[in-house]
Amino acid sequence: MAPRAKKHYVNNKTLYEEMIKYKEATAIASGLGKQKPQIPRYVGECLMMICSKLSTKPNFMNYSYRDDMISDGIENCVHAVHNFDPAKSNNPFAYFTQIAWNAFIRRITSEKKQSYIKHKNYQNSFLMEDQLDGASMNNNEFSDDIIRNFENKIEAVKLEKKNKMNKALEILNGQE
Repeated sequence: MAPRAKKHYVNNKTLYEEMIKYKEATAIASGLGKQKPQIPRYVGECLMMICSKLSTKPNFMNYSYRDDMISDGIENCVHAVHNFDPAKSNNPFAYFTQIAWNAFIRRITSEKKQSYIKHKNYQNSFLMEDQLDGASMNNNEFSDDIIRNFENKIEAVKLEKKNKMNKALEILNGQE
């Protein structure tokens, strides 16, 4: 008995054909000076499936704001539908998956920054109270970890930029 072929949740060939039709309809509307046509229903359903399925990957599964990530992914994919070029690629599935992935990463980064701000304010409010009361500071290890990790990441990015700048300067100085 031969193994069954795995059925994909998005048919890339059909999605590609729909994208070609949409691009042709967009070109015709543009040539006539009309508004862009609506994204085909099948394409929209595929975008929703891509983002929903991507959110179940271990990288994204346990975030409390997973629904926001899915929404961001769908929104970014819809904005990028007209940028897909069938002449450059015949794989719209990969194109939209990458867009959704990047949207998810941006959402995670944004949420981590907001969490840092919230915990830093929390920490600062206790510092203010402790100074007024003369009591010892109430430490919260969870908040301290979030603050420390975020600030370490910022420092690492700054150091990396500084190293790149120094390498560029060395290259420029070596050419003179």
